[in-house]
Amino acid sequence: MALTADIADELAQKALDAFEKSGDEKIVDQIGDVLGASSQTLQEAYLTSIRVRRAEKRAREMLAKFD
Repeated sequence: MALTADIADELAQKALDAFEKSGDEKIVDQIGDVLGASSQTLQEAYLTSIRVRRAEKRAREMLAKFD
């Protein structure tokens, strides 16, 4: 469902932004736990978005070395 993926990705981006500002990795996990308590489907989509965004960041950082 597109709605689930859209919501999960928005939450993932906000959680990663909060982590970057605070340095507290727990926020990413805590959001995942909150989602899992209500919707395992949304939790799984959120965790996938977290992994995808982190992988994208690492790839862009690596590619930036060649610019």
